[in-house]
Formats: sequence, structure tokens, C-alpha cells
Amino acid sequence: MAATSMTTIEAPVELVTSVADLRFPSKMDVHLQVLMDRNTEGQLSEAEREELEALVELSETIALLRVQALHVLGRTAP
Repeated sequence: MAATSMTTIEAPVELVTSVADLRFPSKMDVHLQVLMDRNTEGQLSEAEREELEALVELSETIALLRVQALHVLGRTAP
């Protein structure tokens, strides 16, 4: 098994806290939910499907960043 190394860097607590608090704006969150509901109902156009995929990917990236920031801060996700 190959060993992995992690580089340690310093960052202001405010920056890490800001990353931990990242969320979609409420309008975008509602739009994402609408797209997911319409997808479940099979009512998305191709363009909407591509938009949904991009938003889901962005949401997953934000979630991963938040988890890492919360870990650095010694907190857990709410």
C-alpha cells in the first residue's frame, strides 16, 4: 500500500470558517430542488438535465470542502 502525504498549511480561522459555512444561495437551492423533482417526474429537457448535473456536482464539491473545513475546525456538520 502506497503511503500518502499531506502538506500542512496555515490559514486564517476566518477563511476556514467561511468555507465551513458555504451554502448555495436560497434561490439556487430552491431551483436545484425543482430540477430534482422534475427529473424524478421525467420532465427535464436536455439543457435542464445538464444544468442539474452541473449543480449536483457543484453541490457535492461544496459539501466535501465544508466537511474538510469542519474537520480542521474540530466541528461536525449540523
